[in-house]
Amino acid sequence: MSLLEAATKVRENAYAPYSRFKVGAALRAASGAVYTGVNVENVAYPEGTCAEAGAIAAMCAAGERQIAEIVVIADSPEPVPCCGGCRQKIAEFAAPEVRVTMATLDGKTRSVTVAELLPGVFRAAHMDRA
Repeated sequence: MSLLEAATKVRENAYAPYSRFKVGAALRAASGAVYTGVNVENVAYPEGTCAEAGAIAAMCAAGERQIAEIVVIADSPEPVPCCGGCRQKIAEFAAPEVRVTMATLDGKTRSVTVAELLPGVFRAAHMDRA
């Protein structure tokens, strides 16, 4: 199963009772294992958590720390961009050249590198003097 197929399938499990905007994500870790995530809303935080963060959490829970590729999909007119928080999380676990593909249910895609997704990323090296 491709990452796009995995993200599309898991998207149906999103918990989005307030926005009804379901998002699915799938990533391939450096080991080749695939991890998925969905957005999860709640009454106190209706924006919820993001699908990308869920997939990254699943990867970390399995003991892995390196993203090789990631896909995010939503039912939107244009490929859905990753939020700022997820961009930073992706950059924490992926090299600058790793591909991030954003997709729609209609088949539109936009693929960028992590470096293009988050130019000027904050890295651990910025804290070298701390």
